[in-house]
Parts: sequence; C-alpha cells; structure tokens
Amino acid sequence: MTPEFLARLQAAQAAKRPVALCTQLPGGAQLLAPDDAVPEGLAQAAAAAIEADKTALFEDWFIHPHNPPLRLLIVGAVHAAQAMLPMAAGLGFAITVIDPRRAFATAERLPGVTINHEWPDDAMAELAPDTRTAIVTLTHDPKIDDPALDAALRSPAFYIGALGSRRTHAKRLERLAEQGHGAEAMARIRAPIGLDIKAVTAAEIGLSIIAEIVATRRGAALASRG
Repeated sequence: MTPEFLARLQAAQAAKRPVALCTQLPGGAQLLAPDDAVPEGLAQAAAAAIEADKTALFEDWFIHPHNPPLRLLIVGAVHAAQAMLPMAAGLGFAITVIDPRRAFATAERLPGVTINHEWPDDAMAELAPDTRTAIVTLTHDPKIDDPALDAALRSPAFYIGALGSRRTHAKRLERLAEQGHGAEAMARIRAPIGLDIKAVTAAEIGLSIIAEIVATRRGAALASRG
C-alpha cells in the first residue's frame, strides 16, 4: 500500500465514511470502493461486504470493509438503560449514556460505559451521530428527550427510538413538528420503542429495544410493529 493510498483510507476513516479496500490477488493492485472507479461486479460485492461488515472474495479480489465503529447513544440513565448495557456491549457497540442528571448517571450504576453529563443537544453536537449510530431516548422528560430527538432527526443515525406510549408520542410529534420536522422525517422514530414482545420489566424492555436495533440494522421485517 502506497503512502498516498493509506492517507486516503485514513481520511475516509477519520470522516467516518464506510469504505472497502479491494486488493487484487496476486498482483496487489488496490482500489477504494466506492471512491474509485470500481468495476460493477466488484462494486456490488464491496457494497455487500460493507453492509455485512465482513471480508469477502470476488473473483481475484479480496475485499476488506472499513466501517466506522457501531455506537449506541442512550439518553437517560434509567433501569432499562442499565439492562441494555451488557447486551449492547456484547454486540460490539461503543456505548455512551447521556444524562445531565448526575445523581442518575453515575459510574456505579453504569459500569464500563462512557457517561456524558451535557444536555442532549450539546452532547449530540459533540458526538456527531453517523450511519453506524443508534440513538435511544428513555427519560420521559421532554426537556431531555426532545432536544436529543431533534438532533437525532438531523443526523443520519440508522436507528432512532423513543420510550413512551402512543399518546405520549403523539404529543412529542407535535412538539417536533413545531421545530420544523416533517412527517417523513419523524416517521424515522421507533415509538413505542422496541419489538412488540409484551415487555414489562426493565430487562424485557431493554431486550426489546436491543432486538429492534439489530433488526433495523439487518433489515429484518421484525423491525416494524403491527
């Protein structure tokens, strides 16, 4: 790999852009998909490798995807958030819990994760959610959840979910509409949050949310409620 090619790969990684390094075997020629002019079949294979987040072979090309890290931003240091932590960590998510209420967001209650005590709009501006980011709001407090959802809808996050009943969500949508969000944008919010598994306990709610995040990421039909 030439220094120039390495610099291009590092620039894509710094910009958090998913790319695939395609190396021809045994010649060693290299292309960066989708940035370079890549043959159609190889381009499709590279896109599939990026989507699956796995290396692949296409004819005499070895494809190595370079994706930004998976991230989960949880707004609200509540019991459901605590239940989600080990599941999300096991799935490879880097987790940040955002909650300005310092009495709730403590290292004792949330071991092993990053805690951000900023207000959600400031935290989201700092964290810059990308296409590999899932965002979950859990506080039931519009002063905290609404700024987070406003920022989430302005981002390319692949998953946005909000805890609350259908009635609560209807009022939430009215407030978000007043902030300039259209119906199509607001339809990105999964609410009521989580797969419909009749969850009751905090652990069950956490499981339903994590399952919906995975289903959304993988394009599974289970990601939608009836």
